[in-house]
Amino acid sequence: MSNEVKPESLSLCPLGTAAAPEQELLCIFGTGDLGRSLGQRLLQTGYRVVYGSRRPHSCGPLPERAQVMSHAAAAQSANLVFICIHRENYDFLETLAPELKGKVLVDVSNNVEKNLYPEANAEYLQRLIPGAHVVKAFNTLSAWALQNGPSDANRQVYLCGNNAEAKQAVSVVATKLGFTVLDRGSVSAAKELEDFPLQLFPEWRLPLRLAVGLTAFFFFYLLIRDIISVYIKEKKDISFRIMVSLANKVFPIVSLIMLSLCYLPGVIAAFLQLYRGTKYKRFPDWLDRWMLCRKQLGLLALGFAFLHVLYTLIIPIRYYVRFRLSAITVSEVRDKNRTPEFDTTMAWRTDSYYSVGILGFGLYLLLGITSLPSVSNALSWREFSFIQSKLGHVTLFFCTFHTYLYGWDKFLRASSYKWYTPPGYMLCLVLPSVVLVLKLLLLLPCVDRSLTRIRQGWERTNPDDDSRKSLLT
Repeated sequence: MSNEVKPESLSLCPLGTAAAPEQELLCIFGTGDLGRSLGQRLLQTGYRVVYGSRRPHSCGPLPERAQVMSHAAAAQSANLVFICIHRENYDFLETLAPELKGKVLVDVSNNVEKNLYPEANAEYLQRLIPGAHVVKAFNTLSAWALQNGPSDANRQVYLCGNNAEAKQAVSVVATKLGFTVLDRGSVSAAKELEDFPLQLFPEWRLPLRLAVGLTAFFFFYLLIRDIISVYIKEKKDISFRIMVSLANKVFPIVSLIMLSLCYLPGVIAAFLQLYRGTKYKRFPDWLDRWMLCRKQLGLLALGFAFLHVLYTLIIPIRYYVRFRLSAITVSEVRDKNRTPEFDTTMAWRTDSYYSVGILGFGLYLLLGITSLPSVSNALSWREFSFIQSKLGHVTLFFCTFHTYLYGWDKFLRASSYKWYTPPGYMLCLVLPSVVLVLKLLLLLPCVDRSLTRIRQGWERTNPDDDSRKSLLT
């Protein structure tokens, strides 16, 4: 019986190809999706890659030009090792402590939930192999992002570790891959980095709660006013209007309110700066959080406006509308034998209502498009500020005016106040009207001049001495 000697290293390079110029060799422990994607990207960048595997000869498909070795041999061949395996499989690394001594170990692992272990994975790895330099990095990127590279300005690599030289080595690799590196300090910050991927839309929580709350409130408010009240008073079942008519009232109401909430914090901040006489004092925490989620509020507002447009477009094809139109036409022709006179005022009102609504929605779309990173990165700060601030307030004006035209003189009719409650559109006009009035006050020359001086660094050192240093000078 012959003893078969298996080579410790298996090269995936085609035989007969010319040797490439010597490049830095990096090691990857783990041949899963993340390990394969990372290896592919490193090879495309110009690095040489060696994989450490329990089964070097049967570890599945890997990128071309990569090598596969045993864990011990792979660890000895490279100075920087990516640990692309789950924490529960870290135990075998303790046996490789001699081979990994002095190496830079990049921990890219995550957990399935928060507080699953008493310590971070990177801290646990550092305790297992005290002679190595553990750096937590790349754990906030998906396999797709690693394989395809950064697609926008938000592809950032967070890292932390105790050794400055080790972090510098990882930073160089991340930079060559096209990512932006953010150093979060020592390895004690690893738990925070491991919690990042477990967060579900953290910046969208407040806007989504507001959207759900407003939608639920106005849905039930209008349900009681427009559906239940008619059934109780007139014994008429119009519950079918819930699906389209009621929804088409709720969506624009929520959209206008959320658009107002985008610009209200900026107005409040401006008045706070005028009151304090300085820009160097922090805003309250609630106002800071509010201002940080304005983009999400605006995008949700645009989504509701888009739903309003779609629901409006299907109105002519609804069975209820077609039935009503045909019934009215037959009634007028047969019973009265005459057609109604053309109402010029009504024509002006409806055309203006639709025209202003279309203009408002067009500006809405412009705001949404320019908020995309790929578009905003191509704009200067002045251009971006002009669109999001000045055109944003113009959008709010058009949408508010559109709602006023919808209401027209209905507020004078007693029949509009069912069960002594105002219509939904009247309630939604309160907030945008307040925002527009406050913005007009800020645009007054004397107020605008004072606010500009404050934002340029001027401070009111003695607010009681208005005779010597008046803001309105």
